[in-house]
Amino acid sequence: MQNEWNNGMNQYPYNGGDDGSDKGRKQFVLGLTIGILVTVLVALLTTGIMGLSRGLRQLEDIRAHKENTSGGSVTDTDVVRKLGILEETIQEYFWQDVDNATLEEGVYRGILDSLGDPYSVYYTEEELIALQEQTQGIYYGIGAYISQDVEAGYVKISGVIKNTPAEESKLMQDDYIYEINGESMYGKDSAYVVSKIKGEEGTYVTVTVLRTGVSEPLDIKVQRRKIESPTVEYEMYDNHMAYIQITEFDVVTSGQFEEALNQARSEGMQGLIIDLRSNPGGNLSTVCEIARMLLPKGLIVYTEDKYGEREEYTCNGQNEIDVPLVVLTNGYSASASEILAGAIKDYGIGKLVGTTTYGKGIVQKVINLSDGSAMKITVSTYFTPNGNNIHQIGIDPDVEVAFDADQYKAGVDNQLETAKQVLGEMMD
Repeated sequence: MQNEWNNGMNQYPYNGGDDGSDKGRKQFVLGLTIGILVTVLVALLTTGIMGLSRGLRQLEDIRAHKENTSGGSVTDTDVVRKLGILEETIQEYFWQDVDNATLEEGVYRGILDSLGDPYSVYYTEEELIALQEQTQGIYYGIGAYISQDVEAGYVKISGVIKNTPAEESKLMQDDYIYEINGESMYGKDSAYVVSKIKGEEGTYVTVTVLRTGVSEPLDIKVQRRKIESPTVEYEMYDNHMAYIQITEFDVVTSGQFEEALNQARSEGMQGLIIDLRSNPGGNLSTVCEIARMLLPKGLIVYTEDKYGEREEYTCNGQNEIDVPLVVLTNGYSASASEILAGAIKDYGIGKLVGTTTYGKGIVQKVINLSDGSAMKITVSTYFTPNGNNIHQIGIDPDVEVAFDADQYKAGVDNQLETAKQVLGEMMD
């Protein structure tokens, strides 16, 4: 099992229904959700569940060993029997053929959807592979960062990597992914969307997007290519101001950040801007490694689960930043980004400039299942070093400045210019 702080922009919801047959399927799934997960042992002893029993056996290794919070148990032969009746009824009366694999997957997704938590989801084997590739920073895809907008119900493009198929095909930041190859993406989590976008190198995928100012959905055909995600960008400005942008916290990011930081020092860095805008999060280990290159001795972050058990992540302070520091944030800075920004603010070693961060202050754990699938479930809340719970609150900047899109189109990043001004005053 591994901790996930990944893609914090409400990345994993299944919270709605589609039009047509997809809607019917989701209504069916919701009808099955209550208590399916803990029926595993009964399923092992019951032969009347037809195709469902095989899938339920995959969950045996994670069956709950404690009673649920209501004080009872839903491990009941009546539940198993009802599942069989539902399946038989669907197979007999539903107007289209439905294979058992589809029903099984619906049960697994449904039990997690019933939690009402947009971050707790089920992954098929293919979706899990896509998630793992994404966090490695190298994959075959189109070169776009994505995050979830729970209220809208669609995944949104939060950034486009330079010199990639996404940029070449004119996909844009803030485009909502409406369909992929004609399949509706409403209510789908980011891992599912990514699994549909990725594919064999050289093949094409049609991404249908909803774009502000455009009345109709846009069909954009994009070629899949090998993408080596540059998660860190570095530049040295005038007056020895160094700029390091972190777009995601992937496995490769800590090494890229260390290389950029060392380069900045070799070029005489006297002040540093770290840009975390639109960074949706990533790996816990990665953000802690980067924090240990900046923070003084003490806590980076700590978590607490529902039993009150606390886990701490610390820094030895041997590499504390010794120049003025400014961190850029916005409403898309989430999860692991907030870990780093929150610790920097709590220790007072830098100033935050921009707008309030997203506010994802909970932790997920990925649990692998024996058939190659997995489930990701929220397990705890995290707190900044000063004990602040930022979930659904976010972290306020020290200097607030809203992004000016008109200036940006004219070639001026007004938030970055403000960060330079603030850093200059700190360096004087």
